[in-house]
Amino acid sequence: MRRGIDEVRRIVRWPKRQAEGKVLILVYHRVTSTQSDPWHLAVTPHHFVEQLTILRRYSNPITLQRLSQVLLLGGNLPDRSVIVTFDDGYADNLHEAKPALECHNIPATVFLTTGYIGSNHEFWWDELERVLLQPGIVPKALRLDINGSMYRWDLGEAAHYDEDDARRYREWRAWEKPPSSRHALYRSLWELLYPLTESERRRVLDKLVGWAGDEPTGRPTHRVLSREEVIALSEGELIELGAHTTTHPALSALPIASQRDEIERSKIQLENILNKEVASFAYPYGKANHYTIETVSVVREVGFLCACSNFAHTVRLSTDPFQLPRVAVPNWAGRKFALWLWRWFRR
Repeated sequence: MRRGIDEVRRIVRWPKRQAEGKVLILVYHRVTSTQSDPWHLAVTPHHFVEQLTILRRYSNPITLQRLSQVLLLGGNLPDRSVIVTFDDGYADNLHEAKPALECHNIPATVFLTTGYIGSNHEFWWDELERVLLQPGIVPKALRLDINGSMYRWDLGEAAHYDEDDARRYREWRAWEKPPSSRHALYRSLWELLYPLTESERRRVLDKLVGWAGDEPTGRPTHRVLSREEVIALSEGELIELGAHTTTHPALSALPIASQRDEIERSKIQLENILNKEVASFAYPYGKANHYTIETVSVVREVGFLCACSNFAHTVRLSTDPFQLPRVAVPNWAGRKFALWLWRWFRR
């Protein structure tokens, strides 16, 4: 890594510091190695350490609460300020990410989907990936009643999916053209499932698991934090925990009363676990079409001090603290990550 930093210094001329500090909020989900990652949620432990080394050397890591205080009350921030955040609440946030953050003395905020804490189920998108994109044989035809409409898919030869197939398509991403009818089915079901309520989504997933002859319990590699692990994650001065709704819905698809329940209940549940106030929130999915102005108002009303979205931009002093943009971090080695970071700070 020492050689990599020297190479970065030779190649990159970091921009001069600006009078108005520019803040970049990074969003991670997982720190682990996976065999299949259709939404590119995982950064390997080795790459994560390299990225933190770059952040410590070339940026000013600060807390999300410091940013929100400046935006709400006024003040200044160091230029090239960076905030590290995690979404969802995977167990590897405690076992892989926290030790690395502590080693580099970099703070982070972890947003938890409180209804999944301690669950035997994987997050729904992981369960869908396990059933369809892991090696195995499933029936050639699938029929599902989803939200009152009947759907049918024919898999043909893709009903048989072996280890060679899994290796061949390991790098496929869900926004790319599906290379097989299995991948097309995965993407179609994801689109159908994500706007549903948790109860309706759970009903469909149970049918899907039964159709595939799969196990109903989740993989240890994709485990969600337990209640005890949530408490352990919050210990110390570096990690702040925030709320990420109760069941990770697309909030804009819900009536405003249901949105309020999801938002407020997640705050209360997490405060009951931690026995302290929870001040930060992140919108599930987080794009502009996944929440509304009414959603933002609810987040304010229930007592949060800031909220993170998921559209890529830097934060300025004029940014709405309840619609903070974030940039998703790819699984890149230190040198490539440094070049990427440099481009963001040049904007």
